[in-house]
This record gives sequence, C-alpha cells and structure tokens, in this order.
Amino acid sequence: MAERLFLVAAMLLTCQVVSVMSSRDYCIVGAGPSGLQLGSLLQMSNRDYIIYERGGAPGNFFYKYPRHGQLISINKRHTGKLNDEFNMRHDWNSLLTDNLDLRVPKYTKEFFPPNYLLTQYLKDFVEYYNLNIQYNTKISDITPPNAAVPGSVFGMRDQHGNTYNCKVLIMATGYSKEKKVTFPGSEHVEYYSEISVNPDDYEGLSVLILGRGNSAFETADNILPATNFVHMVGRSRVKLSWETHYVGDLRAVNNGLLDTYQLKSLDGMVESPVEGIIFVKLPNGKLHLNMSDAELLDAFSMREDYDKIISCLGFEYDFSAFNQSGPHPLPHMRYTKFPHIQHTYESVQVPGLFFAGTSTHSLDFRKSAGGFIHGFRYTTRALFNLLEWRFEGVPWPSVTLSWMDMVPTIVKRINEASATYQMFSVLGDIILINDDDKTFRMLEEFPVKLLADIHKHTGWNGTRIIVMLFEYGPDFSGPGKDIFRETRATGEPSEAHQSNFLHPTFYYYDKIPTEEEMNAVKAPEVLPTPSRLHHIVEDFLTEFDGPITHILTLRRFIETSLDSDLRHKLSEECFELSLTHQTPPLACQVGYLRNMGLDILSM
Repeated sequence: MAERLFLVAAMLLTCQVVSVMSSRDYCIVGAGPSGLQLGSLLQMSNRDYIIYERGGAPGNFFYKYPRHGQLISINKRHTGKLNDEFNMRHDWNSLLTDNLDLRVPKYTKEFFPPNYLLTQYLKDFVEYYNLNIQYNTKISDITPPNAAVPGSVFGMRDQHGNTYNCKVLIMATGYSKEKKVTFPGSEHVEYYSEISVNPDDYEGLSVLILGRGNSAFETADNILPATNFVHMVGRSRVKLSWETHYVGDLRAVNNGLLDTYQLKSLDGMVESPVEGIIFVKLPNGKLHLNMSDAELLDAFSMREDYDKIISCLGFEYDFSAFNQSGPHPLPHMRYTKFPHIQHTYESVQVPGLFFAGTSTHSLDFRKSAGGFIHGFRYTTRALFNLLEWRFEGVPWPSVTLSWMDMVPTIVKRINEASATYQMFSVLGDIILINDDDKTFRMLEEFPVKLLADIHKHTGWNGTRIIVMLFEYGPDFSGPGKDIFRETRATGEPSEAHQSNFLHPTFYYYDKIPTEEEMNAVKAPEVLPTPSRLHHIVEDFLTEFDGPITHILTLRRFIETSLDSDLRHKLSEECFELSLTHQTPPLACQVGYLRNMGLDILSM
C-alpha cells in the first residue's frame, strides 16, 4: 500500500513538471519600457498577446542600472505649455498613454530621476493597462517557423521546460549583455556590472577606467573625490552630446573628469585600443602597464601603477535565447552590438521575428533617439502600426482633409508633434495628395526609409507626396565641431536651407521614390533628391508659427507643389471671382460657393 501511494505521489510530481503548451498570436519577450509600450497598444486593440519577463517585475534592467542610480534622461516638468503632445517633446521618460497622470514628471521633481522611480512608474503602467505578463520566465531555445510547413509557428521554452508557440515574435529585451575584454592581464579587470558603488571603497586608490561612454564617466564622477587619480583609456576621442546632438554620447551631467583633466588635477584621458594593452600584477598587488622596449618612455603618461582597473565598455545584444542550429538572427554587419534588422523592425534572417526598443537602434545609431525611451516609444508605435496592417488588415492611422486645410494642419504638427521631433530624420509625416477631389491623406510618424513601399506597409495609395521631417544641418554636428560659433544660427527665411539647429524640412515628390532611389541615398542625406525641397528656418524657441518667417514661406511652397492658390477669400471676393473666372480659387470652391448651394464645378 505504501509503495502504491509513493508511486501515485511520484506520478503527480511528474505531472507538475511536464511541459505545458501555450499558444498566442503575439509573444513579446521582455517587460521593459518597449515591451510594455507594445503590450499596451496590443491590449487596447484586443489582440491575443502575452509578455514574457525573466524577472519578477517590469523594468528589471533598471533595478540595477545605471549602477550609480541616476538616469540621464531629461525630466522637464514645465514648458510653459498646456499641450500634452508638445510637452512630450521634453519628457524623456514617460511612455505613450492616454492617462495624463501616468507621466514621470508627476512622480518626481528631479531633472534626472533616480532609476528606482522608473521601476515604480513601469509597475503603475502595467497596472493601469492590466497587461498580460508572465514573470519569472526566461525564454530560450527559440526556433523559427518551418517555411515548408503551412501554419508553422515560433517555438520556444522556458527554464522549467515549458514550451510556448506564437505566430509573431517580438524581442523587446534590449541589449543587456555586458561587453568583456580580453588582453594579457584582463583577469584582473573588474566590470561595471559588479563594482562597488561606495566611494569609500576607492579611498586613496589609483584607478584606470576602460571606456569612454556615459557609464565610464558616471563611474569616474562617483569616485573622483576619493581617489588619488582616475585615468580613462578609450579607442577614440571623447564625443560630447552637445556637439554631436546624439543623446547617447557623453552628457554634461557626467563629465566632471573633463574638468579635472583639463584643469590639471591629476585625472586624465588617453586614446589607445583597449585590446592592445598588457597588464601584469606586481608583488605589491599593483597593476602595471607593461610596455615593449620600443615603446618605453620615461615620461609615458600611464607609467603610474594602478590599484584597480574597471571596464565600462557598455552592453550588446544577447543572442543566446535563439536556437543556433537553425535560422537565427545575426549581429548587424557594422554595428555588431545590435541585431541585423530591416526598417520594418523585422529580422533580416528570420521572417516574422521583430525587435522593439533599444535593439532596433542600428537603424538610427548616432543619428537619432531610437535607442532611448523618448525615441523608441514612437518606433514601437510605428512597429505596432506595421503589424496591424500586415497581420490584422488594419491600415495605417490617417485623416483625410481638404487642400485648404493642409497648411494649418502642417503648422499644428510642426509646432506640437513629439514623435517627428524626437525621431528626427527617421519618422516623418506623409501627405498623400489626391488631385481628383483636392484632398490629402495625412499619415503620421511613418518610417521614411520605407517610403518606396508605402502602400505595402500602410494600405494607402498615392502618387504625389510630401514628406515632413525634422532635421539638423548636415555639417553642424560632430566631434570637434564648433557648435557655439557666432554664426551657428540664422533667422533669415531666405537662408533657411542653411539652418543648423533642428528645423522642419519638406520633400515634395511628383512620384514616390523607387527602392533603387532610396538605396542610393548617401549620408548625410536622408531621402532621394525631391522634385521640390523646402526648409523652414530654425527658431530659437522651436516655435515655427511666425506669419511671415514661417507660415508664408510654407504656404508658397505648398501652393507651388499643388499648383493651387490656398489663400482664403472673403465672401465678396468669391462672389466677384465666381462671375469673372471659369475656375475660381479653391477657397471659394470648398467654402463660399458650396455654402451658397452653387457647385461651380458641375455647371
């Protein structure tokens, strides 16, 4: 009897660990900001989805990083405006939501918030949308569908052996694998992910930091008051975000070591490939840079021995979740820390596999903000719109208006829209021109690199189009550029094409560019040469609403492109013009004459 009970208990125990099959239309791996953003959009559309998260709470990365507890994303609480869309231009931490209380500026007054606050914000976001998240689930062994088998889907398993299927897989895991270094003596290196963040542990020590990014300078700033000196070595010169206009470069909030270096307070920086150095540990425990006889100089800058070497070389994408025996995503050929993806955010190697968040940053690396919350919240929404059309048959969101509404619609967008402002040169507003009924269709925040196949990706047709983008001047940004020169800006409309700061740019095409034309574009150009190009002159306040400086020049560009007079007319003018002209101005056609019950076009 006892043996039977033991056998039954064993069978029950076995049943508890047998794989449980789960199948969904959309599977999101990762409950970080981009995973939650996409999840909220799928939730509001009543799609069949689930989010798998390896940790026990959303935003698992931010429980540890940044290591010293301070984000470098701006939390601007006041702009002098009540318009929420405009205010999101300067809120770099919040996700897109219809709940105006679910904004990070409501959570803290800190200009650079602490990381723990973001984790609380993400928890509240999950609760508000009641997102479907399965925590403590580490996904691995991802296998793509078998193209030869109709209806085949993605397969994967978790750490408990449970298996899951899904039709569409979206990886929203960011790049969380810390870069490691290998050189003689690298076994003595400590890593950013493991170091002590207590400055007292560096009291009176000499420290060498490997790296030249924000994590390296963040670490240096934390220990500067305690150390003998801090030296920093990197492959290339330091890149400052205020001269490159790339938010991933060194931010002013972290650059204390630049002061102590340039003001000769013992700290310093050296340019050298990390892979080419050799360190030996001396009997006294110090770490000594070993130089060859040919390089040995008695005044060599790094001749002092170090107590600690800290690696702060950043992170890269972790491909270990994918089954390597079959088709699987590969690193980008140039930016190897990112997966290789198309402008649809789909893997180059694996159809149906998409990426969201920081892992999509290869598309705009060092060009725009797609690697950061204030950028990828919009690229994630663009991904959602692409998925909706491709898998659900829902066209890209749009609005159709009269040509007479084109200028005020554009003026509103360039003065309020946050997506095109933050994802400059990447997401643009597209105007599809309809000549038959003098209307236009506006598609907001479309990835402009997909322009050649806009019908394929949106469901909307068009021939003549206008693309609205925000851009910096092509020669303004870059390491070593004098971005504070007296001639750095212009306010003259006739010099708008020489604008350096972020400003609206308009590309008019008689016909949509072909894929060959798109592929032929070379940096710093963004799009193929248009039939007509217009720049709105940069503005110190980024308010592009000057009646003469901004709006008049824009209207003339639009009128020339449409070959139509868009000026509004008084009733008396329309009455006279309807008697003296066979085709009165458009303002009279869509306004005065129709209100009078007279359709001149049908006479």
